[in-house]
Amino acid sequence: MKSVRLIKPKRIGDERGWFCETYNRQAYLAMGVEDTFVQDNHSMSAQRGTLRGLHYQIPPHDQAKLVSCLRGRIWDVVVDIRVGSPTFGHHIGVELASSNGWQLYVPTGFAHGFVTLEPDTEVAYKVTTHYAPSSDAGIAWNDPGLAIKWPIGHDQPAVGQRDMKWPRLADITSPFRYDGAPLVPLSE
Repeated sequence: MKSVRLIKPKRIGDERGWFCETYNRQAYLAMGVEDTFVQDNHSMSAQRGTLRGLHYQIPPHDQAKLVSCLRGRIWDVVVDIRVGSPTFGHHIGVELASSNGWQLYVPTGFAHGFVTLEPDTEVAYKVTTHYAPSSDAGIAWNDPGLAIKWPIGHDQPAVGQRDMKWPRLADITSPFRYDGAPLVPLSE
């Protein structure tokens, strides 16, 4: 069973700044993150309110992710899309920021997206399979059935053309099955 996790890497600091391990296979295995990551991605969003998501890849190229905010702040969201899950269609969100160094582990079976809360925000994430355009899928970021409250006030987010075209959750056939681990609130 894999569950969404908020990971808080330890920072060791002094007058010069700080150091932290952003990934250590042995330590992450001990936390239950057993995936092998094969690709690192890095995005930069120039304006506050840039929304990317809600994305997932269908099998056999389904991806687990380990998401970090390297510069600025994001509101990071996952949606349970596992058929048979008692939390199917539910979502959780958490603020990831360069100042807190937190990470979000997103196993397969969840759609993922984020909105930037500051200009010039950079996000990096590890994934467990290479990007496969033929497996690319998503859910509408503004699906009324999900009722996600993106924390950007009354502003309209900047959304790419691809993300404007995703269907509502009710209109997809999810290839993911419930594995016994319901989506639970993240402990901050």
